[in-house]
Amino acid sequence: MENQNQTAVTEFLFLGLTDHLHLQIVLFVIFLFVYLVTLGGNLGMITLIWIDPRLHTPMYFFLSHLSFVDTFSSSSVAPKMLCDIFTERKGISFMGCAAQMWFFGLFVATECLLLASMAYDRYVAICKPLLYTLIMSRRVCVQLVLGPYAVGLLSTMTHTVFTFCLPFCGPNIINHFFCDISPLLSLACADTWINKLVLFILAGAMGVLSGLIITVSYVCILVAVLRIQTADGRRKAFSTCSSHLAVVSILCGTLFFTYVRPSSSSSLDRNKVISLFYAVVTRMVNPLIYSLRNKEVKDAFSRKFERKVL
Repeated sequence: MENQNQTAVTEFLFLGLTDHLHLQIVLFVIFLFVYLVTLGGNLGMITLIWIDPRLHTPMYFFLSHLSFVDTFSSSSVAPKMLCDIFTERKGISFMGCAAQMWFFGLFVATECLLLASMAYDRYVAICKPLLYTLIMSRRVCVQLVLGPYAVGLLSTMTHTVFTFCLPFCGPNIINHFFCDISPLLSLACADTWINKLVLFILAGAMGVLSGLIITVSYVCILVAVLRIQTADGRRKAFSTCSSHLAVVSILCGTLFFTYVRPSSSSSLDRNKVISLFYAVVTRMVNPLIYSLRNKEVKDAFSRKFERKVL
């Protein structure tokens, strides 16, 4: 009788970002610009790496996959968010919500571990330069890319299945602008402590694993760089790592505050702001960091641009 008296939720409604028209216009213009730059920057990076033979190295192989992940991670959230800004009824179907959560979770988890693979690549390049081509073979590079995708797939499948197996009987208003785990769990008509425990364990495990790999890699890199006698050599070694460290700091910091730290009564509102940053803004920042701080990327772009002009 209890199940019969409960109405199953068939769609969810987002609260969105704001109801003020002037703020809606400003946010729409800003995030449309951010999304277009994200698409242009990441797709441009992939194309440049693909067509320039000088960039056919393990480092840029990983970077092309990072750009691929950033493109689709942003595209799983930004178009719907932009469409909803001026819409009074910001609805999404039950299955559409599950699909959005699945794709976004896949690419976020993949990116965390992909950054760890990139850190290992930098470690081998700087600490074992004579063995670099032997260690970072094509087969190893493919494995270091497929591994993050596989773990990301397992992670997002676990979270999506665990979340959408819960009963949702109302209310159906999500205090967010996309289908994220925490705001959805707050709407479930059942005890969600197992879901929160699984989220904490999986997010924490991936964070610890990727963080440990990155930390150990860069400690070894720092020791190796300090042994370099020339200032120019140390500067060149640091320049190859600074872009990666910047991306790691931005992404891991926002993800930690969203998924790993203990929740509080106002956490959903804070998570909305943090999620807006890592779901949309960081996807634009990543290609800009790598293109503006990477001499080889800038040289490759100059060669292609000059060739078209001529």
